[in-house]
Amino acid sequence: MFNNIGVSGLVLILAIALIVFGPSKLPQLGRAFGDTLREFRNSTRSIVEDEEPADKASIKNETTKLL
Repeated sequence: MFNNIGVSGLVLILAIALIVFGPSKLPQLGRAFGDTLREFRNSTRSIVEDEEPADKASIKNETTKLL
């Protein structure tokens, strides 16, 4: 989706954000965005980790049933 955004596109987006939000709000917005992204990554990691042991346990149970 963002593969075709170049340096000039990023500069334009940052300039518009600076005009809309002002220089005092940008660090706060960046920090909030970073915290949100970190929380999202942690949540997706925990979901993936929760699914792996269940899959291993079900495989183990199926193999013991076959034997």
